Amino acid sequence: MKTITRRKLSAILGGGLLVISAITASITTAGAQEKINVGALRFTSHSASFVALERGYFKEQGLDVTFKFFQAAQPMAVAIASGDVDFGVTAISGGLINLANKGAIKVIGGALQEEPGIDGQMILVSKKAFDEGVTKPAMLKGRSYGITQAGSSFHYMAAKIAQKEGFPSSDIKVKPLQKVGAIIGALKSGQIDAWSIVPHIAKGLAKSPAVEIIGNISDYIPDYQVTTVFTSADNAANKKDLVKRFLAAFSKGADDFNAALVDKTAGDQAAEDMVKLIHKYVYTSRPYEKAAPSIRNGAMRINKNAKLNLTNVKDQLAWFQSEGLVSKDITIDTLVDSSFVETY
Repeated sequence: MKTITRRKLSAILGGGLLVISAITASITTAGAQEKINVGALRFTSHSASFVALERGYFKEQGLDVTFKFFQAAQPMAVAIASGDVDFGVTAISGGLINLANKGAIKVIGGALQEEPGIDGQMILVSKKAFDEGVTKPAMLKGRSYGITQAGSSFHYMAAKIAQKEGFPSSDIKVKPLQKVGAIIGALKSGQIDAWSIVPHIAKGLAKSPAVEIIGNISDYIPDYQVTTVFTSADNAANKKDLVKRFLAAFSKGADDFNAALVDKTAGDQAAEDMVKLIHKYVYTSRPYEKAAPSIRNGAMRINKNAKLNLTNVKDQLAWFQSEGLVSKDITIDTLVDSSFVETY
C-alpha cells in the first residue's frame, strides 16, 4: 500500500478546499443581483416598471430594483445625472435635454405613446373657466395653463395647442407650479384655467364639479412620444449589458400591462390582477374599490420592446430649441442613443 505523507495529505486537502472555494464563488456570483435605482412617478403610465418588479422580471435579468419616486420629470433627470438613479421613465423636458448636452444622460427607448382609438392625455379646464366660455381648446388664448416647470412636457403640450389653433404660444399664460399635486389644487380652485394630463388623472378630476374635459392632446400631437426611458450617458456607453437587461425586463412588464388593460386580450382575471398590482403604487391612499376605475380608465399604450418614436422626439427637441430653452447646437444624437431599440 502506498503511504500518503502528511505533506501530500495537506496538499490534497488544500487543493480540495480551493476547488470548493471556486465552486462557492461561482454559485455566489451567478446568484448575485445587481442593485439599481429606478426613477418613477406614481402614475399608471409607469406600470411597466411596477409589473417588472412585482412579477420578477427584473430579478430574471439579475437586477435588484429599488424605486425612487418623484413628482415631476426634471428632478428625475437631475437624479440620473447625479447617479442617485440608474434608469428613469418620464417625459422629455428642457432640463433633461440640457443634461444630455452636458454628456450626463441619454434617452434609450420609448414608453408611453399617444395612439388613435385609445384614450390619451386630456385637456382640462376649471369649472370657472368653462362657465366663462372656455369650452374648447381654441378658447385657451389669453388663459392660464398649469405646468410643473418651464420646459416641461406640459409646456410643450400647451404650445402645440396654440400652434394648431393659430395663435402664438405666448398667448397661453403658462404657470409653473412645480408639482402635479399643486397643479391639481390650482385647477380645482380656479386659480389656473387649464391643464393637460394622462387619462387616469383627467377622468378622475372630471368626476368632480370643479373640472371639465374640453379636448384631447392626440388631436394636437397625434404621434406624441409622451414618455421615454433614459439612463446615464456612462451606462449607455460603458454598461450596455446592464441597459439591455433593464430594457428586457421593462418590455416584459409592458407586454403584460398592454395585454391586460390596453388590448384587453388577457382576460378579466388578468385585468383584475393587473389593477391590484398597480394599486400598490398608484392611488395608494384610496381604497381599492375607488382606485380601480381610475387605474383601468388610465391605460395608455406602453411601446412594445421600448420602441421609440424618434420623429416625434426630434419635433420635441426642435420646439425646445425654438423657445430658447436649450441650445440650438444640440443634435438628436446628443440626446438619444438609438442602438438599443427600434426607432421610427
